[in-house]
Amino acid sequence: MSWTLDNLDLIGSLTLEHLAQSVPPIAAGLVIALPLGWVAHRFRRVRGLVLTVTGLLYTLPSLALLPLLPVVFGISALSAANLMLALTIYAVALLVRSSADGFDSVDDDVRRAAVAMGYGPLRRVFAVELPLAGPVILAGLRVAAVSTISLATVGILIGVTNLGYLFTNGFQRRLVEEILAGVVAVALVALIVDVLLALAGRALMPWARLERARTRGRAA
Repeated sequence: MSWTLDNLDLIGSLTLEHLAQSVPPIAAGLVIALPLGWVAHRFRRVRGLVLTVTGLLYTLPSLALLPLLPVVFGISALSAANLMLALTIYAVALLVRSSADGFDSVDDDVRRAAVAMGYGPLRRVFAVELPLAGPVILAGLRVAAVSTISLATVGILIGVTNLGYLFTNGFQRRLVEEILAGVVAVALVALIVDVLLALAGRALMPWARLERARTRGRAA
């Protein structure tokens, strides 16, 4: 514990940098994945193609993707932008399927009722379908958030400083405590973000909690 206590300032600053590199890709991934998920839900002929292509993105090794992105997009290979773009791609890969599943979970009777009440297509998506799909999408978002925070540590391999520094520096100096501090810090950051997302979901989608309670009541 002595090394950890003596380097709390370093761990704190690395944590802030880690969050700054992780949170934007999570948000960007959600913004990109929602319309793709809706397309996969709405147009069955392209559903398989959309889900397969986006799913394959997650299979790309990060050590191959990070050198490739600068060539394609003309950004610096040793920059936070390169890492954040890669993290966004992985977030999209995870979130498209959960977005499609979320829209699939909305009952067709609800859609027909919205149409009968005069809701246009765009208004129906944002006012009816998206809120009801929210719990499923949120579940996928929580998985993507934890994955993104974990994957961000590879940024240290291209010179982007974050909590991954504790892994490489600890390995080079053979300081097991530094490596363990990095593991714990990444896990805590992921846990805190996950809890915050869960709390936000409860606040923004209270109907989901009521529906779960109603389901448990019927089961009992």
